[in-house]
Amino acid sequence: MSKLFNEDFAGRSISLKTDYVAGQADGAVLVKYGDTVVLVTAVSLKTIREGVDFLPLTVDYQEMTFAAGKIPGGFFKREGRPNEKEILTSRIIDRSIRPLFPKKYFHETQIVASVLSVDDENDSDVAAMLAASAALEISDIPFKGPIAGVRVGRVDAAFVCNPSVAVQEKSDINLFLVGRKIVPGTEGRPYDVNLVMMEGGSNEVGEDVIVDAINFGLEAMRPMIELQDRMRQETGKTKRVVEIPAVDESLVAKVSDAALPGLKEGYGMPRKLERYAKLDQVRKDVVKTLTADDSYLKPKILEIIEELERGILREMILHENRRIDGRSNTEIRPISSEIGLLPRAHGSALFNRGETQALVTVTLGTSHDEQRMDYIAGEERRSFLLHYNFPPYCVGEAKPLRNPGRREIGHGGLSRRALLPVLPPKEEFPYTIRIVSEILSSNGSSSMATVCGGCLSLMDAGVPIRDTVAGIAMGLLKEGDQVVILSDILGDEDHAGDMDFKVCGTEKGVTSMQMDIKIDNLTRDILRKALNQAREGRLFIIGKLRENIAAPRQDISIYAPRITTVKVRPDKVRDVIGSGGKNIRQIVAETGVEINVEDDGTVTIASSDAEAAARAVAMVKWLTEDAEVGKIYKGTVKKIVDFGAFVEILPGTEGLLHISQLARERVNKVTDILREGDEVMVKVLEMDKQGKIRLSRKEALGADGQ
Repeated sequence: MSKLFNEDFAGRSISLKTDYVAGQADGAVLVKYGDTVVLVTAVSLKTIREGVDFLPLTVDYQEMTFAAGKIPGGFFKREGRPNEKEILTSRIIDRSIRPLFPKKYFHETQIVASVLSVDDENDSDVAAMLAASAALEISDIPFKGPIAGVRVGRVDAAFVCNPSVAVQEKSDINLFLVGRKIVPGTEGRPYDVNLVMMEGGSNEVGEDVIVDAINFGLEAMRPMIELQDRMRQETGKTKRVVEIPAVDESLVAKVSDAALPGLKEGYGMPRKLERYAKLDQVRKDVVKTLTADDSYLKPKILEIIEELERGILREMILHENRRIDGRSNTEIRPISSEIGLLPRAHGSALFNRGETQALVTVTLGTSHDEQRMDYIAGEERRSFLLHYNFPPYCVGEAKPLRNPGRREIGHGGLSRRALLPVLPPKEEFPYTIRIVSEILSSNGSSSMATVCGGCLSLMDAGVPIRDTVAGIAMGLLKEGDQVVILSDILGDEDHAGDMDFKVCGTEKGVTSMQMDIKIDNLTRDILRKALNQAREGRLFIIGKLRENIAAPRQDISIYAPRITTVKVRPDKVRDVIGSGGKNIRQIVAETGVEINVEDDGTVTIASSDAEAAARAVAMVKWLTEDAEVGKIYKGTVKKIVDFGAFVEILPGTEGLLHISQLARERVNKVTDILREGDEVMVKVLEMDKQGKIRLSRKEALGADGQ
């Protein structure tokens, strides 16, 4: 029998319904937040695939088009490949729940979140995160929850929990936070809410404001955590027992004796490939030596070696105050950069930080190049695109090239958010901008290299960005009361550490962030210290970028299209377009330009040929201008009558050329001078209140050289 659980969340009612649908899933919850409805199911197989020594977790967030009363586009008329929004939301849920499964839990597990109904007020991401946690909580799947998600905005210096779409547009912060219940709490509380994951951006907001926003969001989650506790007590299943195999102390001792000297030598090598080659050789030698009598020992030996490696690295940093490459905790790897290295690209930059290298390019296009994003919540036309590529050779691997995976989409989204706040408004720079980052070599922080290289390439392309943006990846190691925060972490430090925190921004403040936490009790003081240390590193990197190029180039590339904007009255838009698009087609055919007309009267003309663009501008103005008294026009005779002729001087604008104004001498018949279809120079004599126009040919004689 189904059960319904209700609670107030950010001033709006939210309900979770269990034992209602998807009864064969291990856990299923239907969440309703306003008119937003999401079904989340959790299934974990009872058996483990042979040879699997990791958690095969899959998270799929899908937006069904019927949720917004739409029918999918395309030939097949059904939901297909996930869009960017679905991929990013799947990643958010995955990154939040993955660390909360038991270490030795290797059962294949799948979370499916299906958006069944959506409105503009209540965030489906928030609902999906809550239901994912609730489905795991009430199932028999072992899970160290509950967790909850919340979106934090800020309008007029006041924080807003789960803002609607309209409110979020006014906000200078957009943070998605996930928190977890930690027992016991501090300061007399029964429990604390610890930060698990953070993703979002802001419009150059200061670090102190970010810390306050995080604490605001964590406190706002409490009702959702308590709601899940009630659900678990009333409907939860008994959790599966995860068998932790006994530690073979004898084997651990043998592996340690055989491996430690070589592993320590390896972690003394600052160069990544040399270090990896040494470590790989140690693993092979130890496995070969210790598995001579029992080949089944190999997985256990490799697992012990992995723990030894993690321990060596943490010991080096925490107790020996020494990093792999010899840097201090706050020191940034050597930075160098180059711009303008690709002659035909509109902007290009090569950014190097240690062994991480990114080649970043900018291409400028027109409004026709904008990306149309069709989401169930509405359509978005995106004029700033950023694509991040991570080819296998950048880490010394050889494998087939594939379409961008979730990691590439996620890193691209983070980098795009970082640069978006400093871009010029569309009215000032009416270009579509595409950045492509090719990671040529990677040893940590490749997404942050993308941000730095992206900023350099934008300035090289002549895009008038407001400020320089840089990014840095921070790490954390914590044991007891000892805390070490690392700036500009390597890949090995990320693997062995307790936090991966990427922060991007300008001198003024933060523009983009991403954080994953592996430990409990990340205090406000630690978070504040990490943000301040990240700021110091960011300012250092910004200084290095400015040594290369301090401000955007004064002009765009000669190979980029030149865009001219013409404003016409909205009621004249139809005159520019013409019947069935006739006028636009004529302009394009005669000049070769690309032209786009907006409903508000904005006409953009793009061409790499300045003369062609000027001709197109003149044609648009001719199509839309109003007749002016005293001005001479070349008109076309449309109709001849006994007392004169009607002449079209502008598209759709005709005036009367009286027989008395045909010539300086007397004219007996109009047809003695004019025929229908003739072109004739005429001068506007007057326009009356009804808009009737009087023309004169004799006043204009000589204007065309006749």
